[in-house]
Amino acid sequence: METTWATECTSLLQHFFERLLEHIRANDRASGLLMLEGLSERNEFHLGFSTGRSQGSGIGREFAKDFWAALSKSRAGKTGLLKDLEDACLFIEGVGPDRISDAACNILRGPLIKYTQDMCSYYGIPLQQNVHSGPVWNPETDRWEDSLIKLPVTPFGTLLLVPKIVVRHRLLYDAQRYYTHYLLPTMQVYEKSINSGLVHTLKNGRTQVTKKSLRTKYGADKLTVASQTERHPNVLDQYRRDAKRTSRPITHHKLAEIENIDAPRFSKLLDEVTTLPVGRDSATAYENAIEALLSAMFFPSLSAPTKQHEIHEGRKRIDITYVNSAHSGFFAWLATHYAAAHVFVECKNYGKEVGNPEVDQLAGRFGPSRGQFGLLVCRSTEDDERLSKRCADTARDHRGYIVHLSDEDLKTLVREYTVSNGGDEYPLLRSKFNKLIM
Repeated sequence: METTWATECTSLLQHFFERLLEHIRANDRASGLLMLEGLSERNEFHLGFSTGRSQGSGIGREFAKDFWAALSKSRAGKTGLLKDLEDACLFIEGVGPDRISDAACNILRGPLIKYTQDMCSYYGIPLQQNVHSGPVWNPETDRWEDSLIKLPVTPFGTLLLVPKIVVRHRLLYDAQRYYTHYLLPTMQVYEKSINSGLVHTLKNGRTQVTKKSLRTKYGADKLTVASQTERHPNVLDQYRRDAKRTSRPITHHKLAEIENIDAPRFSKLLDEVTTLPVGRDSATAYENAIEALLSAMFFPSLSAPTKQHEIHEGRKRIDITYVNSAHSGFFAWLATHYAAAHVFVECKNYGKEVGNPEVDQLAGRFGPSRGQFGLLVCRSTEDDERLSKRCADTARDHRGYIVHLSDEDLKTLVREYTVSNGGDEYPLLRSKFNKLIM
């Protein structure tokens, strides 16, 4: 996610782990244990596979000692092989995806508290005063701190929300997958290059080194994975790149299946838009309904919706601003070829023709760094061809790219999305965009 919040999270995770590695290299056990003991699971996130009441497997006091011992004894912690928290999954015995997930949540408790409070304000969820925050890592003091704050409280206890775009069904980092599909092929090539005793000549004259023989000679535990990675560091770099490239958010339908909940009901979301009366009195309700529909239909391509986003020191406002987080489909293609880091939406609950002032208003919100693509959403158009030409004129004048969507267009988008089972190509958007550039 290319957002300030995501950047803060990344920085916080990196700072925490770098500080922990510094304590390892300095053999400062007391400071290291204080850091690790703050990672105990408090069950506010409700992530994982527990049956019934959440029972996390965070790094508690006893495991903190074991984890410190494993980290401090591992060459990976002292040689620079460990760079990120998730690397521990590959090289440190006893550390698996569940502990990495819980540790990450606890390190990010501060940003997640802020996110929870923002979402509660955004959606009108009540907050309770004087709730214990739990340990919050302060990168300026290098200490865990706590305070009394406002958070939502349920019959199951305090709740911290997590953006679903950053949630995964499982951690991509897996020691055996990394060893089998990345390290072993590289080791096979190396053994051939030095013509070791593991090389066998086949009847057809070709040489071969089997993975089984490599496992027998070198082993297959995490110590082996670490030592072989030291010999072949480029393999880890490739694994990291592939993990980042293939990491994808959970779709609506998959999330519904995992959680045993209903997927978004797009017909209902659409009805909440199209049944609203036209006019200024329903403008706010219309904007809210559009945001609910588009946020669901464009997830995960577009994320982090912000309503009434201020720019130019508050002199201008944008009805809805999205971050373009797409990895595939129309919005990914758009970001590759045009300035589209953000997508802007202007909502016009008009009962009259949308004209040049509305087109110019949206074009005035564009910028080279913000993005130059937007959606002008309106109820209907008296002359669709004329509005299309106005948007095309804006594109030809290099003032940005505007796609207009009426109620009927929204119906088409929902129909296409449903037929494609949540596909991210959005044929109507691509067709309308092509008319701007052809």
